[in-house]
Amino acid sequence: MQSSVSPSPTTIDVRELIIGSGPFGPNEVRAIADALGTTPDTHRELRLTVQELQQVGDLSPAASVRLGVGLYLLGRSSEAVSCLKSGDGSALALFAIGLAQAALAATEEASASFDAARIAGYPAGACLAAKANTLRAAAKLDEAAEALSAATDEEKASADFLAAQGALAVEQGDSNTTTLGILEKAVEADNGQPLALFCLGVLHDRLGNDDDAINCYQRSLQRYPATVGALMNLGLLYEDRDDFPKAQQCYRRILDGLPLDAPGREEAISRATLFLKDSAASGDRHLDEQEQRQRDRLEQVLTLPVSDFELSVRSRNCLVKMGIETLGDLTQTSEADVLASKNFGETSLVEIKDILASKGLSLGQFAEPSMASESMPAFDEPIGEQTEIHGLPVTELNLSVRARKCTTKLGIMTIGELVRRTAEDLMECKNFGVTSLNEVRERLTERGLKLRGE
Repeated sequence: MQSSVSPSPTTIDVRELIIGSGPFGPNEVRAIADALGTTPDTHRELRLTVQELQQVGDLSPAASVRLGVGLYLLGRSSEAVSCLKSGDGSALALFAIGLAQAALAATEEASASFDAARIAGYPAGACLAAKANTLRAAAKLDEAAEALSAATDEEKASADFLAAQGALAVEQGDSNTTTLGILEKAVEADNGQPLALFCLGVLHDRLGNDDDAINCYQRSLQRYPATVGALMNLGLLYEDRDDFPKAQQCYRRILDGLPLDAPGREEAISRATLFLKDSAASGDRHLDEQEQRQRDRLEQVLTLPVSDFELSVRSRNCLVKMGIETLGDLTQTSEADVLASKNFGETSLVEIKDILASKGLSLGQFAEPSMASESMPAFDEPIGEQTEIHGLPVTELNLSVRARKCTTKLGIMTIGELVRRTAEDLMECKNFGVTSLNEVRERLTERGLKLRGE
């Protein structure tokens, strides 16, 4: 809960710490919290341990404290308060009650619990810091400052106290230089202090130091529980860098992990949902732009004349006889067709393949599938207005990202090229399934078109 030193998260046994007969104090609680932030399996272990302890009939006061702390760490603050109040009244129990009450935005009750914990012998710096943070969260800044003023010089040097002092300075709009100094001292005392790292992230964000802000937010999230503010801010920074998948991970962590009894939960969920939707839409637009650039580059490469490349006289003459003028013509010509040309041998074939490979292309890449003439579905050439529609780029159909990627892989640039393909042609492309096929059919139907053979 509050300590700058804790066992390594990879070596702790959550069940033993909570149900065992060993010591259970601030260091042990902090060890569990650290493991929750860094080791995914710890969540499952803690849930199972809490369930096991809840099935015990009559819990001793000490066991009630351990169960209450476990409930708090799982975000079940209401249950935690009830369980902790039936505990042994120890300094740890009182401090844990205060944390659970603060999580429920019960400001006055939490402040009283922190005062009681301090009197009972819990580290005074931690109690004063927790009380100040609770009051600050309730916008009682003067009372928060008053709580911090009661600390001794020794208590003022603790990481938790410095973090609370820095957070209050941020809230009050104090000098950035002074505030940065306080928060950096907090991180020096505890390099994982989440509140100090979050506030440093906020300051760097305001100053335009995006790299530093991202680093601070990421480090603050390594200590459990993750804060909504850090996840929201980090998500927005990722969006600014067009890293939409990481942004969406941040928003999903809010939607998946915010406790049911967390104050302001409805607003946080609403914002995270909106941000997730906007991020997904922006990601799609970003992909659209990338795909269009890829298409433009591909079209430029396909129009390069073969005469621009160093070819042997034999190869050049064979290509001229076949009417092949550009790299695009080669990608639409199968290897068998090339070899069928008189005087075109294996040496010339290797030469052609090397040229295409240098541009990321291959022989016959966009060639029509070889099928017997009697089994080839009929294709009605466009007439009238359909001629104009066939010339439109396939992006005009507003297909999903997956469907668009598959058309790109197949070298389909226009609606006309798409309707010349059969359903079987499209289904041969990896990741192009029935859903994508139905989507293509629907978009074509809207324009009075169908795939070949339908």
